Amino acid sequence: MKIKLVRKIMADNNARARRNRGLFADSRVLCVNVLSGPGAGKTAILEKTIPALREQFALHSAVIEGDVEGDLDGARLDALGVPVVQLNTSGACHLDATMIASALEELDLAGTQVLFIENVGNLVCPAGFDLGEDLRAVVLSIPEGDDKPIKYPAMFKKATVLLINKCDLAPHLDFSIDRVHRACKRLNPELVTFELSARTGEGVAEWVAFLAEKYRLKAEQDRRTGAGAGGNKEQSR
Repeated sequence: MKIKLVRKIMADNNARARRNRGLFADSRVLCVNVLSGPGAGKTAILEKTIPALREQFALHSAVIEGDVEGDLDGARLDALGVPVVQLNTSGACHLDATMIASALEELDLAGTQVLFIENVGNLVCPAGFDLGEDLRAVVLSIPEGDDKPIKYPAMFKKATVLLINKCDLAPHLDFSIDRVHRACKRLNPELVTFELSARTGEGVAEWVAFLAEKYRLKAEQDRRTGAGAGGNKEQSR
């Protein structure tokens, strides 16, 4: 019975995720699910990323902020002058597609090109839940240690992008970036990696340029398939 229940939960989540994905396609929005363990620097990276996308590429962002409790991170991002919807899970260790759908009811995606979902800080639970995103960006910070891809393989196996953050601390800590690269290559040969520091800004420009190009490619694809002109009706069902 437990197996059946889990299967139904995942099937329901995946169906909702497909509808979310259809909405993003119709709205011509690139959705980025940002994941990490606690304290890796997701919010700090977004504080650098969002203004750079706007200033350098004229791409406007919105954020769905996920936390167990509180709105500290959401308030930091709200200070950037972008739309932010706070989701508190009250103990749940991840966001799911239904939570995202409820947050989308509070967001007007008109005028938004990039939607960031800052997931709950956890390297286990969020890996299993499709939210309808276009990209999964996993943040691994230098202080966490270089063993995390080996200990939490599902998170890195399902990611699109790996952001190795706090690289300014690398000279002071026993962290092998090469070890991370080798482990991730075995798990996910297509994984794109950026080494950066949200504190100093190192590597942020390359990450932002990557996002801008991904948005351009998605917008072209959505135009070809008719999304954005009522071509995808699944989200209304």
